Amino acid sequence: MRRTILLVVMILMTAVSWAQEGASFPAKPVRFIVGFAPGGGTDVVARGVANKLTEMWKQQVAVDNRPGAATIVGTELAARAPADGYTMLLASSSYAINAAFQKKLPYDPLKDLVAVTQTAFQPYVIVVYPGIPVRSVKDLITYARANPGKLNYGSPGSGSGGHLAAELFRMVTQTEMVHVPYRGGALALTDLLGGQIQMMFPTILTVVPHIKTGGMRSLAVTSSKRSSALPDVPTVAEAALPGFEAASWNGVMVPAGTSPAIIAKLNRDIVQVLKSSDVRDMLAADGAEPMGNTPEQFAKHIRDEIKKWTKVISVAGIKPE
Repeated sequence: MRRTILLVVMILMTAVSWAQEGASFPAKPVRFIVGFAPGGGTDVVARGVANKLTEMWKQQVAVDNRPGAATIVGTELAARAPADGYTMLLASSSYAINAAFQKKLPYDPLKDLVAVTQTAFQPYVIVVYPGIPVRSVKDLITYARANPGKLNYGSPGSGSGGHLAAELFRMVTQTEMVHVPYRGGALALTDLLGGQIQMMFPTILTVVPHIKTGGMRSLAVTSSKRSSALPDVPTVAEAALPGFEAASWNGVMVPAGTSPAIIAKLNRDIVQVLKSSDVRDMLAADGAEPMGNTPEQFAKHIRDEIKKWTKVISVAGIKPE
């Protein structure tokens, strides 16, 4: 009986302590780690969120760019930081892809960091060279099956998001297509415009101008819902393959052990930031869609992404560059 009373008292004291932490947080500047160099899409999201949180909290939220090893450098730094809420990580699709690719990481992707909220996602869009007789996803599947090994698709590199999205499509449709990896998306797009390759799965913002001028033809977006950047373009799921989904995403994570009260406050405030018109406009300008879900929903998304890409990488026999 006495042990039970002591246990209850300890639980109550812990709950009170957490509540006090949440109420007083943040009492000093917060570091926001980004595993990319300044200027990219993930960095843009981080700076937009950081600026709004700085206004809200009256404490500086400083973006700390730590590029290297496909975001592993910045992620390890965040995973090893004190679990007090004063270090946040803007994780991206690379977080799940690295977990699927790498047998040994300097952190445990399912244990060392915990989810706060997904901030945004950016669909890939299936685009084809207009010189091939394909105007829909169903056309593409039919054409690929009738011409096994004759469709070449480009990507920014082996293991990139666009590569994995295309491999998922190839796996689901049971088609044979040839992967042509490039050192960056710009070179691949140039060859697609010239007809040297016939297909790509790039992110939307990079190809909207070419779609509008007719330099390439858009067939579908790969997200579960349509993109506001291309509202007339159907999703792959709508067009032909129910349940198909692949998108570039980012979201906030913190070191494991951070108190539930601080995680709840971070979630509440970041979701509020994502609802602001200027942040939504900023994301739209980058071809991204705002999210703002619960920690549980974001954690499930990360687990599902790791599981999905692990299977695709294994079936396709993809090796990291």
